[in-house]
Amino acid sequence: MTLRLVIFDVDGTLVDSQGDIIASMRHAFAEIGAPAPKDPAVRGIIGLSLDVAMARLAPDLDASTHDALVEAYKRSYMSLRAQAGAAQSSPLFPGTRAMLDSLAARDDLLLGVATGKSRRGLDKLIEGHGLHGLFVTHQVADHHPSKPHPAMLHAALSETGVDARDAVMIGDTTYDMDMARAAGISTIGVSWGYHPAADLAPDHLLSSWDDLPACLSRKWPNLQSEVPA
Repeated sequence: MTLRLVIFDVDGTLVDSQGDIIASMRHAFAEIGAPAPKDPAVRGIIGLSLDVAMARLAPDLDASTHDALVEAYKRSYMSLRAQAGAAQSSPLFPGTRAMLDSLAARDDLLLGVATGKSRRGLDKLIEGHGLHGLFVTHQVADHHPSKPHPAMLHAALSETGVDARDAVMIGDTTYDMDMARAAGISTIGVSWGYHPAADLAPDHLLSSWDDLPACLSRKWPNLQSEVPA
């Protein structure tokens, strides 16, 4: 039996966290007395590591100010998450839990995560939604260059022993798609995320999680009768 690896982005793919992200970004810029970026600009950097995101949002500010923005953002985001709880702060998109449970129950599929979140942030999310044990590899911003660098995916393949041809990356941003292509991994985009679907150019595009079984069957034809609809 050939093991296949399905790797998920988190923000904008599995969970809708943009409300707290935008609010925390506004708070961070207010704390340093700078005008906050517009909401579309903030959505555009979701998925990047925070240091890279701040430099992109405020290219005229110096590195020490970017560091201050990162710390202010973290404080605000953690505060909002603590107030509402991770499950309310970053709710799962419709159908996500059922999809994950269905795939995780299979013997021939492994699930992983590659996210711009910190280790702490991902742990809080997994705890809040009760997702323990679903993902066999967790790749986070603490240990890798920012997306679209392929280091996260190289590490996921190494940890699981899966070849790139037997893996797929599912995400909502061009950073996810570019990262996967750089790692030689097939791409599946989602239409409900934070980058326009027209910009993704994935191998397959999902309009809902109901479309995923067919996408996996096209990627790996021998799964056609095995992937639950």
